[in-house]
Amino acid sequence: MAAPATAPVQPPVPAPLSASADPRAAWAGRSALAPDAETRWIPFDLTPGNQIRFTMALDGRPVTAILDTGVSYSVLARRYADAHGLAVQAEGRATAIGGTVAIGRVATQRLAIGAVTRRGGSLGVADLPAAATGGTRAIDLLVGRDLTAPYALDIDYRARRFRLLRSGSRPFAGVAAPLTIAPDLRIYLGAIAVGGRAIAPMVVDTGDGSAITLGPAAWAHARTAAGPVTSTVSFGLAGPVVFDMAILPEVRVGETEARDVEVRVEPVGGFSDTIGVAGRIGSGFLQRYRVLLDPTAGHMLLAPTAAAATPPVRSTSGLLLGLTGDRLKVLHVMRGSPAAAGGWRDGDMICTIDGARVRADYATSALAGWATAAAGRSVTLGDCTGGRRRLMLRRFY
Repeated sequence: MAAPATAPVQPPVPAPLSASADPRAAWAGRSALAPDAETRWIPFDLTPGNQIRFTMALDGRPVTAILDTGVSYSVLARRYADAHGLAVQAEGRATAIGGTVAIGRVATQRLAIGAVTRRGGSLGVADLPAAATGGTRAIDLLVGRDLTAPYALDIDYRARRFRLLRSGSRPFAGVAAPLTIAPDLRIYLGAIAVGGRAIAPMVVDTGDGSAITLGPAAWAHARTAAGPVTSTVSFGLAGPVVFDMAILPEVRVGETEARDVEVRVEPVGGFSDTIGVAGRIGSGFLQRYRVLLDPTAGHMLLAPTAAAATPPVRSTSGLLLGLTGDRLKVLHVMRGSPAAAGGWRDGDMICTIDGARVRADYATSALAGWATAAAGRSVTLGDCTGGRRRLMLRRFY
């Protein structure tokens, strides 16, 4: 799960989570699809970290959830389990971006998500920090493959809604591409092509807010097609990870061709290496399209929207920022950027931009656009101690 690295406030990135073995098949419980599934749209918004956030019901109580096909078994926040006095049984550890995390288990009676009702079964339990959404609002649940894979998952990013349908449904005309569930990892798998070369398997991960992420082996084949390389940071469930980042001029998923796609590159021994995949297709890519994910039928459908022709927003400052109250904290200084040349460091604080104070609503204000503004603009940043630093914006990747 990742967010666009060039957002004015850099969203930390929640991680895909994968169990190292599968003694957890009984966690799935018994699910049923309502006969009026076509009408059961679920509204959502996108978190600052670019993930699908919505409300569903757990044992009769509303919970805030993220739709995450990169998670093999749905995960409840430990904070929520503690607050409601749920008995958590330790279950070892699971792999996530940044390392491994302790995982527990709670039994559930009833889960309701759109047209789907699940009775019985269990949820994993782990720490789900608010930073995993790229903002300050914590979520209660990651809805994973165990709840969605038996059905066709129809995501209408443009209208900010999704629904779960009978497998085999084709509610819109789109271009098909292969999609399966990995028998060992229990997550959605597809493939891409870069420069005419197939790259597989790729986790299809609605919980990863970035566009494309590649492991080092896959990047070795795609590198010659990419533009200049910079760096970015992601914040997974197990901690932060620094990635290389570039723009690929063309990426294909089946017969669907996308241009100017942001790609992140994991380090050797990173998440993709650990679980044995080539990389991930994230929400940053999928949201260019209306998407149907139907692994039981063996395919995904992609229908382009107006966003498909929109190039990715690129940083011209090189500062990836997080909002902390009424100030911005530098989370990462991108390699080769104006900020790097100006001596900015991780942890530096910004309280004013061209004399305007940073406020709690910064992320949704017009002020936030400065970090990706047109090259050639000079910006004056106040450093919270009364000092001022000038930054000349430019394209650097």
